[in-house]
Amino acid sequence: MGALKPLYWTAGVVFVVDQIIKWVVVQFLDLKTVGTIVVWDPFLVLRMAWNRGVNFGLMSGWGDHMRWVLIAVALAISIWIIWWMLRDKPGRWVQISAGLVVGGAMGNVIDRVIYGAVADFLNMSCCGIENPWSFNVADISIFVGAFGLILLSGDGAKGRDAEGEGG
Repeated sequence: MGALKPLYWTAGVVFVVDQIIKWVVVQFLDLKTVGTIVVWDPFLVLRMAWNRGVNFGLMSGWGDHMRWVLIAVALAISIWIIWWMLRDKPGRWVQISAGLVVGGAMGNVIDRVIYGAVADFLNMSCCGIENPWSFNVADISIFVGAFGLILLSGDGAKGRDAEGEGG
């Protein structure tokens, strides 16, 4: 377990930060009732969106059983990532990337269990283009982590030591 400290710490921090921010925005600021809060128009708007599907709400009309399928998929992927990290014992940056994915996935799993959907609320637009989708901290974490895993975990990364530097 100690060999994967960066993964576990990153996942834990992402999970806690995601859940705190969601609580503040959804409950404390009452975005679930208000619907929209303009923070910095048009660049940052808090716009409540309950995502019952996958990315961009795809498959959201498939009923409540889809929620449990998506929970199972997120748990399976997270377990697989941890197994992969235990097996390969990669460097720190690969583990941090894996932790971003696992922490974000667990944040969205908790939303699906508690609310029945993922609480998305960040909406960013610019330059006359209005973004119709909202997202959350967990989504950002999953995206950045997946990008890091793709970039850092290939054959070129296998020779890296625990600091993620060539060896």
